[in-house]
Amino acid sequence: MPPTTDLRRLLGTLARGGVEFVIVGGVAAVVQGAPIATFDVDIVPARDPANLARLAAVLEDLDAVYREHLPRRLAATAEQLAGPGRHLLMTAAGPLDVLGSVGAGLSFLDLAERSIEIELDGLALGVATLETLIRLKEHANRPKDRAVLSILRATLAESRRGED
Repeated sequence: MPPTTDLRRLLGTLARGGVEFVIVGGVAAVVQGAPIATFDVDIVPARDPANLARLAAVLEDLDAVYREHLPRRLAATAEQLAGPGRHLLMTAAGPLDVLGSVGAGLSFLDLAERSIEIELDGLALGVATLETLIRLKEHANRPKDRAVLSILRATLAESRRGED
């Protein structure tokens, strides 16, 4: 059984900690109405040293450790988070994937231009748009990504009909 995720706690702790990030992946789709299941939170943080220091501090507060090293408890440092790779973490609030970039090398700055703002408990959070998520899934072209593309496209079409 997959671990449960306390989205409010996880995202709220990141935002209240001053971490700049964009939410991507399944959670980004779900908050925009896509009826899909997801078990982790994927974020792309700004990779400037000050933001990475804030992120590392928040991860320490959330007791985050690398999932692939369990049961050993290796924590992420700001230096490790500065790289372009993926950091698959387990936190006290559930799984969190910290991604240096996504798709064809899209960074936080690229994604910030392709995001919308949502409100969670009075906090403003950046979320990749459905259009961006579709492009990312097309680029990844893995079976699990192809499986949700029709749902994302249908959700986008429905949201556009609602705007008219």
